[in-house]
Amino acid sequence: MGFNCLDPIRMERFYVKFFGFRRARVIPLGEGQQIVFLRNDTVELELFAASAAAPGGPPEKDGPSTAGWRHIAFQVDDVDAKLAEMGDEAPITHGPFDFGAFIPGWRTVWIADPEGNIVEITQNYVDEENPPPLE
Repeated sequence: MGFNCLDPIRMERFYVKFFGFRRARVIPLGEGQQIVFLRNDTVELELFAASAAAPGGPPEKDGPSTAGWRHIAFQVDDVDAKLAEMGDEAPITHGPFDFGAFIPGWRTVWIADPEGNIVEITQNYVDEENPPPLE
């Protein structure tokens, strides 16, 4: 997933600190521009410098309902513990919610990253054993 960032360094610090990413590669593009690749196991984030803020302001709640990226999600052991760890660096945009009626112990909250992108933090989500096939 690639991010256009107003402050790539701030974004890198956030995802490294709270979601276990590490700097995997930096590709200089010239004129002070670069792409920073972050990795966490099989997930890769690419941070690009943005030329301007996005029109329309930051998304709300669990993300936009228009076509495009809604939010990124991370599984944690304990939503409340992760929120406590993140403190003021993770403003809640929606929730927390208990979805235990669907999956026992499933809880989710949505937060904003430093540039207002929506991040879902969830605990105890499990995949369906036999989901309906793609038709």
